[in-house]
Parts: sequence; structure tokens; C-alpha cells
Amino acid sequence: MEERIIELIGKKKFAKIEKTKILLIGLGGVGGYAFESLVRSGFKRITVADFDTFEKSNMNRQIYATEDSLNQNKCIVAQKRALKINPTCQITTLTEKIIPEQITEKFLEDFDYILDACDDVLVKVALIKACKNAKKKLISCMGTANRTHPELLSITTLEKTTNDPLAKKLRDVFKKTSYLKTKVVWSSEVPVKQKKLGTLCPVPMSAGSLLCSYILNEILKEEN
Repeated sequence: MEERIIELIGKKKFAKIEKTKILLIGLGGVGGYAFESLVRSGFKRITVADFDTFEKSNMNRQIYATEDSLNQNKCIVAQKRALKINPTCQITTLTEKIIPEQITEKFLEDFDYILDACDDVLVKVALIKACKNAKKKLISCMGTANRTHPELLSITTLEKTTNDPLAKKLRDVFKKTSYLKTKVVWSSEVPVKQKKLGTLCPVPMSAGSLLCSYILNEILKEEN
């Protein structure tokens, strides 16, 4: 699997990828594609957290949602998938709901990168605070629902986000603090205004890929 990757980035960088320890919180539309991208990019040491199970309404956007995976825990399904892609993967699953009080510097100490693909505002706040205090590299995904243009997604900092109700909630929490420098995936697209959330697959798919690409390019920037 690694041949095409090494051809592009070299053996030393690929070895760093294999050793990097990642925590991914959330395996929904965004998180599932982030996980798939990580595994296919050569990351082997991944801890993934999600308490939820797959249901019919996930079919339109969640990569591991199939007729066979309905009612199964998302982490367990993703773990099985990863081992079919790369049997040497070391996937740790956290299948209980992550709560803000759980997210401490000690909880994060074993990880090099943290990917936030959850939709719980309080968990996002706790992650941003804990990662800042522990000097851990975090990238957090903002909203992807009610949007139709994946090309308008990009990586920026929380302070530079607009047109995003979820990001606004976080900006309101972190007014005039250094937490606003947190790296995020966001869309400049104005979301469709409606009570129910709708989603088109290309948007969360692209957001998940951006989460993975952030880590890849951070590693590529590192000195050998």
C-alpha cells in the first residue's frame, strides 16, 4: 500500500506517518472520511471515539453506513474496515460518549494530533482548551450541513471564520483570547436557512479529507 505514498514523500516522512499517534473524535459524515483518508495515507496508530450506531438516515453521507452496518457501533465498523485496508493498523476504539470533563491534558498526553469531527459544542470547547494547554496540535471541523459547494471549504483559524453558526458559538466563547488561533476546517458558503439539517455527501467528504491533509502537511513540514 505504501509504495505510491513513498514515491511522493520518501521513506523518512512515511516512517513518521506510521509512528504518529492520532485521536479522532467523531465518525459521522466528516469523521468517517477523515478516518478513511488517514488509513489510506499510511497512518497506523489511530484512536477513534464515537458512541453512536449507524442508522438509515446516515446513508447519504457516512462512508461506513451500509445495510450491513446498521445498528452497529461506528468505531467497531471503522476498525474492521481499516484492518481490511492495512492489517498492520493499530486501531483503538472508544465506544462510550466523550464528555467535556473527560478531556484533560492527561487524556491527550499519548497523542501527537487530535482531529475534532464531532458536533458537540461543549466537547469542542474542552478540546480547544485542553489542546492549547497541553501544546497538542488540533484541527477542528466546523459546520458542513445545508451547504452544496465543497470547493468553498478550506483550512483557516477560528477567528477568520464567517457564515458558520457553529463557529460563531465557539468565537463567542473564546472572545479576544488565543484560543481563536485554533486551526479549523470551515466553509465560506452561506448555509441554506431551514429548520432541518440537510447534507450532500461531497461537502462532509471534502471536509474529512482536509482534516487528514492538515496532519499530512504538518508532518511534511517537519525537519528530518
